[in-house]
Amino acid sequence: MRQLVCILLTFLIWFLLTWPPALVDLVVGLFFAILVATLLSELYPEQPSAVFDPRRWFWAVLYLPYFFYYCVKANLDVAYRVLHVDMPIRPGIVRVPTTLTSDWAKTFLAASITLTPGTLVVDIDGQDLYVHWINVPEKDRENQARQIASVFEPLLRRIFE
Repeated sequence: MRQLVCILLTFLIWFLLTWPPALVDLVVGLFFAILVATLLSELYPEQPSAVFDPRRWFWAVLYLPYFFYYCVKANLDVAYRVLHVDMPIRPGIVRVPTTLTSDWAKTFLAASITLTPGTLVVDIDGQDLYVHWINVPEKDRENQARQIASVFEPLLRRIFE
């Protein structure tokens, strides 16, 4: 059943990308949808039908401006640190615990952190992300590190879990 849903999702993407459809496009698309879903079905989500849940799409649409806000905020912080000589830059790698459980959610969390300037996820080990941070604070380091992930976790949980 899971593989059939993967074939249908892959074929739907192919169908939308080759609009307007011709018969040869549909045949080639079906062939490659079967091939891709057969070879890569373990990479698809555990419940591919969850992709069609409108609540998840609602939270995903809300996530985009939310992420954009934090990305702009981090850009300004990094630009200020570069231009202002007295601003501290203490780079380091910190362990950031996450409460997300699905691989997709952790991957999107890691991508969101990496796309935010000043941070780069270098490893994911179980429930921990290891993040290279432009300015590791000396005081309350663990609480500050937790704040990196806690910005994105609530919405990603609603989208992927």
